[in-house]
Amino acid sequence: MGLPILRTPAGLDPTSPKSQGPGPLHGWAMIWTLLGIFVGGMALNLTPCIYPLIPITVSYFGGRSQKSKGVVIGHGLCYVVGLSMTNSILGVMAALTGGLMGAMLQNPVVLGLVAGILVFFAASLFGFWELRLPHGLTQAASKSYAGYFGSLFMGLTLGIVAAPCIGPFVLGLLTWVAGIGSPWLGFVVFFTLSLGLGVPLFILAFFSGQLDRLPRSGEWMLWVRKLMGWVLIGMAAYFIRPILPKPMDVFLMAIIAVSGGLHLGWIDPSRAGFRCFEWIRTGAGLAGLIIATFLMGSWLIQGPSVEWKPYSDQLLTAAKRLKKPVIMDFYAGWCSPCRKLDEMTFHDAEVVKQATSDFIMIKVDLTRKGSSVHGHLLQHYGIKGVPTVVFLERDGTERRDLRLVDYLPPDQFLIRMFELKRSQGNTHG
Repeated sequence: MGLPILRTPAGLDPTSPKSQGPGPLHGWAMIWTLLGIFVGGMALNLTPCIYPLIPITVSYFGGRSQKSKGVVIGHGLCYVVGLSMTNSILGVMAALTGGLMGAMLQNPVVLGLVAGILVFFAASLFGFWELRLPHGLTQAASKSYAGYFGSLFMGLTLGIVAAPCIGPFVLGLLTWVAGIGSPWLGFVVFFTLSLGLGVPLFILAFFSGQLDRLPRSGEWMLWVRKLMGWVLIGMAAYFIRPILPKPMDVFLMAIIAVSGGLHLGWIDPSRAGFRCFEWIRTGAGLAGLIIATFLMGSWLIQGPSVEWKPYSDQLLTAAKRLKKPVIMDFYAGWCSPCRKLDEMTFHDAEVVKQATSDFIMIKVDLTRKGSSVHGHLLQHYGIKGVPTVVFLERDGTERRDLRLVDYLPPDQFLIRMFELKRSQGNTHG
């Protein structure tokens, strides 16, 4: 028997806010992402808008060292807190639009538009056009106040003063956070960015006597802006991945990595008066080439994947007749954990072997809304978001205790497959 014909309840379709966006990061992906954002925040200190302010900022804090180092620490903490408050509030506000943004990100036109906006802002970092704020706003943000409030105010307004350089990068990050739709993750991401921006200044203020060792301003700061521009280009490619054919998304990311590496490492003419800049240039160039090689190598050595079949009532009926368990994957192309399951778990040789011999594998693609059949499935199985992997016994009964709602490595997924194979049609969960 097939599924009963049911009406889809409100809020239980592929576009409901609970099922949108790439999904929050977890585990090592979270750690590496936050580490990269922290390093990006540090790199923003080297842009032409912020770097010239470093001596002024450090002198402001250092002038309070006459009292004690504790006073310097207090002012530095106020500065970092002010900076973090501004950026973290932006991150949370962007994430709160996540339901709307996630629903829009199902539309290829919207994905292309978002990518185009990111490329447009990247062009600013490459120097093709200049982002300028109203003079009155910049002047108001540049005011100074005494005491701890003055340090807090400096942190609060740094983003306004430095907007021409860091604005495009921050706007790109805001778009990404909005797509994820998690307020707590939006807070964490922008708090981490703020720490990357503020901690180096805090350390320099504490050791203000070492200020003369900083490199002088020069062309190398334009190189840092271009580095941020390539980051935005990579983010643009990330957004349009779901609408590209499978090999093309890998090729695009690899081409961007190679192009960015060659440009930053060897083509860009920017120079600096300190030796380690050449090492940094070369390191950035090699990093781009290594990333491209890794992407292409991973794709080339990737083995066969699980052969999925689209859902049909007849397929479930056949599975019962053959007494085969069923694994049903509710998937969307814009869902990051879904893609990770596809690229890693469902390409694992042992998972593929077990799926081919002992299971009926069904894929329910929710990338685009509009299917009444999908609506019936969502209601029947109580699907709240993607990814959701449903495990059905030989008699069609779901093993609710095995249900998967996030990425799972191949070895742990195999445990669930073996557990389902041992089921004898009893009702669980």
